[in-house]
Amino acid sequence: MDLRYGLNPQQRIAESAPVVPDRWPVRLVNGEPSFINLLDALNAWQLVREAGSALDAPAAASFKHVSPAGAAVAGPLDEVITELYGVDATAGDLTSAYVRARDADPKSSYGDFAAVSHPVDEELADVLSRVICDGIIAPGFEPGTVEKLSRKKKGRFVVIEADDSVALPQREAREVFGVRLTQERDMVPISRELLASAHLELPEAAVRDLLLGLVVLRYTQSNSVAYLHDGMALGIGAGQQSRVDCTRLAGTKADTWWLRRHPVVRALDFAPGLTRQDRINWQVRFIEGDLTPDETERLTAGLSTPATELTAAQRSEWLRERTGLSFVSDGALPFRDNVDHAARHGVSFIAEPGGSIRSTDVEQACREHGIALVHTGLRLFHH
Repeated sequence: MDLRYGLNPQQRIAESAPVVPDRWPVRLVNGEPSFINLLDALNAWQLVREAGSALDAPAAASFKHVSPAGAAVAGPLDEVITELYGVDATAGDLTSAYVRARDADPKSSYGDFAAVSHPVDEELADVLSRVICDGIIAPGFEPGTVEKLSRKKKGRFVVIEADDSVALPQREAREVFGVRLTQERDMVPISRELLASAHLELPEAAVRDLLLGLVVLRYTQSNSVAYLHDGMALGIGAGQQSRVDCTRLAGTKADTWWLRRHPVVRALDFAPGLTRQDRINWQVRFIEGDLTPDETERLTAGLSTPATELTAAQRSEWLRERTGLSFVSDGALPFRDNVDHAARHGVSFIAEPGGSIRSTDVEQACREHGIALVHTGLRLFHH
């Protein structure tokens, strides 16, 4: 399969081939993917396939730059999501999974690569046709959906069909600077047995969220952490050299998701004609609150009526209402600061491999904050 280009346009020669000759685990249905498109598709497909199996529910992911911006399983849709994406609260499971995944970090999901665990139906195809998205990977497509999607981006929208019947090699390899690295594939199943070390019985909602978080981080660039609630990864911190930076970054994203539901933010009266993405971006910048003079001028111009201030007291009061979040780390928490920051964002359950030299400090911090801690014994680094 010839690719449009490599990681950058100047890398003009780029191609892909199946490890086992003539046994492709995926099939290009439409479009011409780039190197990054295919990396996103292959990682995203593994995530939704594994999440759908582990949680026995339709799963979806929104990928950007080889990490998920959001991931979710099917579930209820609130008014913020239904209004933003123009879907009904009774939308089908597959559509609900994708819009919930995309809504986790809708600013980052601009131009994403989508993945779903079940065949694309007409309802989801309609949603995909209306959002800025580069492509979709799924195990199948209902009649008429490929034709609808192939009209996106002047026919360049990438549509890939995954074939789960193709057996994958036991080993995987990559080449860097003339050196080939080979390793055994990580095939340890993500199941509730990994949560057996919990010192108290976990609610089923927490089990679901922790399992989803483990699957998400298996396909997120390390270091990585995720905050989860109600079957959604609301904040994902990826690729930071310091784990606590991941924790703080992802916590801010989870806060932003919740603050987008605040009445003051909901009341922003955008001028007619402002695009969906512009409304999202301005909501996020309004919540962040550190607008430059130019941004302040442009936001004012984009509103039909002046915005009401979202005060620090209102923020704090609103965020205090959010509790019961789950937090997952792909590697051992090295210091208690990760727990202290996670507690600020409403975390009640933490799953991490354990085994760091300061694990006793981490355990003590969890006791102080009333957080249930689970040592999975499984590291999930992904590079």
